[in-house]
Amino acid sequence: MVDEKIRFSDAELAEFRELINSKLDKAKNDLDLIKSAYLNDSNNGTDDTSPTFKAFEEGSETMSKEANSQLAIRQEKFIRDLKNALIRIENKTYGLCKVTGKLINKERLKIVPHATMSIEAKNLQR
Repeated sequence: MVDEKIRFSDAELAEFRELINSKLDKAKNDLDLIKSAYLNDSNNGTDDTSPTFKAFEEGSETMSKEANSQLAIRQEKFIRDLKNALIRIENKTYGLCKVTGKLINKERLKIVPHATMSIEAKNLQR
């Protein structure tokens, strides 16, 4: 009988912590860029003061701000999920599928380090 691992070793958890922290840093930088794009998007120049272009520009600017706002919301959720993964590492519950209770494949966690479900559990949801 093969013993099935019930959790990742401390060394493996440290490896994942490092990966998550680097992704977290990048995600925070990306969020800052996104936020600056829609918060400081006020171009007060007089390049084009013709009324025929003004309506188009305002509509385009509004759509751009909405798209950036949606990106910021997604990025904030990603950051929250990464922080939650760090908490699971501290609790030594990182990598356990919340549905099956089994360890999530290590390769999956390298790609999606904030995953809380195994592929098996994801497929059951469909």
